[in-house]
Amino acid sequence: MSLRPPAARLLLALTAGVLVTLGMTVSLGVSGAWAEDSDGIAGAPAANGGVDQSRSRFSYQVEPGQTLQDEYLVQNTGTTVQTVTVYATDAFNAEDGSFALLEGGAVAVDAGHWITFDNGTNSMQVALDPGSQRVLPFTMTTPIDASPGDHSGGMIVSALSPAGQVSVDRRVGIRLYVRVKGLLQPGLTISSIESSYQPSINPFAGETTMKMSLSNTGNVSLSADTVAQVRGFFGIPLSGLVDQQIPEMLPGTSRVVTIVVPGVGPWVYLNPRVSLAATIDDDALNAGVLPSGARSSDLFVVPWAFLLLVLVVGGTWLAARSSRKRNSAQAAAWIDYTEAEARRKAREEEVLVG
Repeated sequence: MSLRPPAARLLLALTAGVLVTLGMTVSLGVSGAWAEDSDGIAGAPAANGGVDQSRSRFSYQVEPGQTLQDEYLVQNTGTTVQTVTVYATDAFNAEDGSFALLEGGAVAVDAGHWITFDNGTNSMQVALDPGSQRVLPFTMTTPIDASPGDHSGGMIVSALSPAGQVSVDRRVGIRLYVRVKGLLQPGLTISSIESSYQPSINPFAGETTMKMSLSNTGNVSLSADTVAQVRGFFGIPLSGLVDQQIPEMLPGTSRVVTIVVPGVGPWVYLNPRVSLAATIDDDALNAGVLPSGARSSDLFVVPWAFLLLVLVVGGTWLAARSSRKRNSAQAAAWIDYTEAEARRKAREEEVLVG
């Protein structure tokens, strides 16, 4: 976009788009009001012919069957003429839990499928001179049978560039969130938890690892704050608290999260416990009362270090005790011997005197 400093620098510092090769997904981190590709393309929500600085994403709350209009601004920030493709697609959670968009050739079936441009299709091509920009109006039509809750996708501007014998697809994405009105059911549960213990040379510095399976069972996109701790008999804390944030999970998704709690001794019985409180992004629509929960597991640990210490201490004590007994017996035998010798000499002297 043809912005002038300092406004341009401010917007470009807010966020960065993601450069990907053809066939890969677009992974989006924290989105700002402007996303830019270092090789020359950019996109942002638009208003009044320019960047809408009040929005970090496309976010709508609609009725089933509702239609609305909006605008997407694309810009060639490079130094050559570029023909870009602009389209909408669906979102998903990548293996690492990040927010990601479908590959360029994948067919959108959810929020990305609800977007159409002025040409009547869900994509269009635009030729842009260096430094030029264009505002593209689009229409979002929510199906009459759309399910209540959150539907996620992204608006993408893509530019193909030759790179040797292959083409590189540079894609910049802005998140798209559509909440269909109806009964909201936020649900985030710990479906299972497994624990393991890793001892250390220092018997008080072992680690307890918890692997928990999280599932978004509701129809609202949710993040979470988790707190883990290891307890022992009678609920006695055996470790400090470990906080870990869970990135946003889209409805219907699952994820395995690993939490490591350090500084745990092998106290025979360990009770690793995780508590969870669901959250939403600062820019997300209000979802009402958010769920919370907790889950724990039982873990029995053989305290080998303590057993070795007990064996060493016990063996030392037994050896010392045996040595004391042997010395006592030798001392008693010597006393008996000296007393016997004294009596013998006394008898011999009596005989000589008599």
